[in-house]
Amino acid sequence: MSLRIDDNCINCDVCEPECPNSAISMGPHIYVIDPNLCTECVGHYDTPQCMEVCPVDCISKDPEHAESPEQLQDKFLQLTGQA
Repeated sequence: MSLRIDDNCINCDVCEPECPNSAISMGPHIYVIDPNLCTECVGHYDTPQCMEVCPVDCISKDPEHAESPEQLQDKFLQLTGQA
């Protein structure tokens, strides 16, 4: 499933450069994650890098965009042109 950033985001700017898929961008008030680009770092890392660096723990799984590990892998392959 894709990840999401909640209202506890302090706009510290550390998550955006860590995303290997460029899924994180500045929204109207806080950073947001594009569910079409987020693979939870599947294919790149063992754990979501944005969650690793977030100092306020405001990133969690987005239940509105549920995806299995296989679906995340398929998305990674499509995003990298390997599908």
